[in-house]
Amino acid sequence: MTDAATHPPQGQAARQADTAAIAPNPPQRALRLHRELDRVWRDLPGWQGFFTSVNHGTIGLRFMATAFVFFAIGGVLAMLIRAQLATRQGAFLDTELYNQIFTMHGSIMMFLFAIPMLEGLALWLLPKILGTRDMAFPRLSTLGYFCYLFGGSVIVLSLLFGAAPDGGWFMYVPLSGRTYTPGINADVWLLGVTFVEISAVAAAVEITVTILRCRAPGMALTKMPLMGWYLLGTSVMMLVGFPPLILGSILLEVERAFDWPFFDVARGGDPLLWQHLFWLFGHPEVYIIFLPAAGALSTIIPVLSRTTILGYGAIVAAVIGLVFLSFGLWVHHMFTVGIPHMALAFFSAASALVAVPTAVQIFAWIGTMYEGRVQFRLPMLYIMGFFATFVLGGLTGVMLAMVPFNWQAHDTTFVTAHLHYVLVGGFVFPMLAAVTWWMPLICGRWRVRGLGEAAFWLIFIGFHGTFFLMHLTGLLGMPRRIDVYPANPEWEWLNLMSSFFGMVQSAGFALLVLDLGMQALFGRRSWRNPWGAPTLDWAMALPAPSYNFASLPRPGDDAGALLPLATGQGLLPGAPRGQREIIVTEAGSGRPQHVAVLPTNTWLPLATSGVIGSFFAMMLAGWYGAALLGVAATLAVVWRWGAIMGSAQDHAPIAAAPGLSLPVHWQVRNTLGYSGAVALLVADGTLFASLLFGVGFLTVVAPGWPAPASGIGTAVMAAMTAGALAAMAVGAVAARLAEARRATAGGAMWSAVGVAAALLALALIAGLAVGLDDPRRHARDALRGVALAYAAVHGTIALMLALRSLADARQGRLSAQRRGATPVWRLFQDFWLATAAILAALVAAQEVL
Repeated sequence: MTDAATHPPQGQAARQADTAAIAPNPPQRALRLHRELDRVWRDLPGWQGFFTSVNHGTIGLRFMATAFVFFAIGGVLAMLIRAQLATRQGAFLDTELYNQIFTMHGSIMMFLFAIPMLEGLALWLLPKILGTRDMAFPRLSTLGYFCYLFGGSVIVLSLLFGAAPDGGWFMYVPLSGRTYTPGINADVWLLGVTFVEISAVAAAVEITVTILRCRAPGMALTKMPLMGWYLLGTSVMMLVGFPPLILGSILLEVERAFDWPFFDVARGGDPLLWQHLFWLFGHPEVYIIFLPAAGALSTIIPVLSRTTILGYGAIVAAVIGLVFLSFGLWVHHMFTVGIPHMALAFFSAASALVAVPTAVQIFAWIGTMYEGRVQFRLPMLYIMGFFATFVLGGLTGVMLAMVPFNWQAHDTTFVTAHLHYVLVGGFVFPMLAAVTWWMPLICGRWRVRGLGEAAFWLIFIGFHGTFFLMHLTGLLGMPRRIDVYPANPEWEWLNLMSSFFGMVQSAGFALLVLDLGMQALFGRRSWRNPWGAPTLDWAMALPAPSYNFASLPRPGDDAGALLPLATGQGLLPGAPRGQREIIVTEAGSGRPQHVAVLPTNTWLPLATSGVIGSFFAMMLAGWYGAALLGVAATLAVVWRWGAIMGSAQDHAPIAAAPGLSLPVHWQVRNTLGYSGAVALLVADGTLFASLLFGVGFLTVVAPGWPAPASGIGTAVMAAMTAGALAAMAVGAVAARLAEARRATAGGAMWSAVGVAAALLALALIAGLAVGLDDPRRHARDALRGVALAYAAVHGTIALMLALRSLADARQGRLSAQRRGATPVWRLFQDFWLATAAILAALVAAQEVL
């Protein structure tokens, strides 16, 4: 393919020529394209559509609607807390139920509202602003939604049965250990949150690959809307930030279920390991929540100011700075646990430094408003609420970054007030601005005047009345998480006023729901692009169709390109092959590379989430042997995901536009699937790094080390380890040769060699597990058990990929052009070998020491 053939025709003359050739009757052609595309992209009718849809618009709206439901539940729990604290005696709730309610409130708002809300916004919005028809992995989006729905429902329903978690949303040990929480309360949190985190990791992979590979042709990263940069930073932080929490939850659940002592001081563990792993996730999460909200602000503010954003490059640099700095702040949640003074100084300085990139964005927004002509419409009211609230939260954050003040205010309601000022100011107010901004695109209707403004003022006044006073109770010494305070009458009137304003805030949110419902049901039909925005999300009919664009945008297209795109003057017009097709571009330049055929409606995501959920349910019930059946069922269902889409025969490239022919995704190596595997391994590598951090922390810091002498046969174990590593190396070579010789019989032969090598390595890992000392004896032995489990899991993945490659070779799905699963197999095989070698070296070093 020549270089000229890879670029679409440019200029107005070329577009007019295309129009004359393909659109002699634009309205009729637009209607024909709409019907053709809608048949391919729409959901199935009725109840089947709910369970089988993989369309990004449908799944994104479901995420946001479900997140709002959980937000309402969390708000009701907050009002129960305020009712309890309104008086000193607090006779409304008993202590046990109060502990469950405040734990559930925090867990719902952090895990079931904030993160899923931004996931839903990203899934629904990204293809629209990037100029494509769907996300990179539609089935993955749907799997994430059902994992979120099932896991969140289990967590919430546990409250009805008195089995809700009661150790705080941070689940500190030893309080959450089996000794002090003997029931299943903590297990509900650990297993439910881990189930929900599958959704977060899936969304992170989806968002990252979509932004990097699915932008409109010609949209370079430097020309991408700022919302894309914000969501890219968010997804990268999710890939790196969530694995430490997943690892910590797994370790704590294994300790509770099998008595492996990762956090037991008497046997070489340390409770501080949990705090480190939790806050390695917990503090970046604040910025994970903030960045998409800031992206909405950067989108809305210049339009309502009738100007362009000030300092595009500076804002992008600030986003990148926030991503990096956010991972160096976790210890400021642990200033009172006995951290060395040098570390205290470093993390205190880093905590103050993070205010710099935040301030860059705030001043850019203020400068944009100053240069333009601000229109105080409803979204701008919420933006003003953001400025008034988030800036105060940032100031108290700098105060808490100072170690002496932190020691005084730690664990008081001052910290609670600061947290809410940051989260509500930095996320809820911008998200409400975003909802009112994009609501016409969602429902195609304009809002009923007056209700939204009244809801804003009730929320704004109620919020500040509630949480500003909590700063004062904190400065007066009121601790968090208490249910009564009979000896402290000086706190009562402040708490009573906070509770009153909390009810005012609740009334505001109730009015907001009424406003959105009235708009969706009774609002007048909205005209196209009611805000006059220049972005591609408004270059479509209202409400947004299932396929977004009848033809994909060309370089330079904006919100004014509705008619040309609707009449097929863009790229890849219609659905002439009856497939869901998008254009995949180069990550940096946006140059088109190939056409990806996306999956259509399917039951696979629902079935997969169901079998994964069965594993977590059996773990929660204590049926650990039966839980292995859930693992086997998950592997069986996942096998179906690996089937190569499309025909087994190669065919000519697809004509995406006059002069632009592109191959189909199964004819190239650098597919979306390969990019997704790379993104997944970034998260996997972070999980592995967190495990290494845990090994180093316990070895150096925890009491009870060095560990007791090992009773295992060192020479035999070393030989088995060397044999396993050799088998992994053979598998890595086999993956390379299977890909290189895929067009010959050698492809099947080397795939079979890879299968045999993976089976041998797994057998040797099983032998090593049998020969280990009892993992309940000491934390070192427990960590060795986790290391072997980690290697076994990745060996199972490598085995399945090798089997997939073998099946593809035998079915004729490998050829000179078709690589099948071999590139991804090679990637995972190399990762398995590298991580296993590092773990083996650590075990050998511990034996020597």
